[in-house]
Amino acid sequence: MDGNSGFEPKIEAPVDDSPVFTCRMCGQCCRGEGGIVVSPTDLVRITRCMGLSEREFIETYGEYRGGKLQIRTGSDGACIFFRDGRGCIVHEGKPDVCRAWPFFRGNIVDPDSLAMAKEYCPGIEPGCTHAAFAEEGRRYLVKHGLLAHNRESEGHAVILDD
Repeated sequence: MDGNSGFEPKIEAPVDDSPVFTCRMCGQCCRGEGGIVVSPTDLVRITRCMGLSEREFIETYGEYRGGKLQIRTGSDGACIFFRDGRGCIVHEGKPDVCRAWPFFRGNIVDPDSLAMAKEYCPGIEPGCTHAAFAEEGRRYLVKHGLLAHNRESEGHAVILDD
């Protein structure tokens, strides 16, 4: 995607309007190597937010794994854009997979996956049932345009095969 494509993504902070999740900015979801996939749309958004060219972003902050662009992790295993006490320093431009958390495919389709997520994510309402979480997750992903469709360039976590 080049700067002359005419594509103008919205740059706005992700919303937090879910009755089953309220982000606590703890960074638990920002830890773990591999998985923060940057789709072509995400790349446009994050580079505009950071004032970088796509090439500069990829060379400085990205790496390709399994054919997909991903954000590098630091020596602590966390996303390089996460700072303790500050949260995500590219919050307005962060990838859709980050915007979608905790409404990932695994948590929506598998009660055991949601139970594990509840153990380490303090933002997930502990008393919510899997059925309520799954219903809210699907609604949230659709409402905010976060469902992915291209397995070649987007994160599998936000692809729902319904």
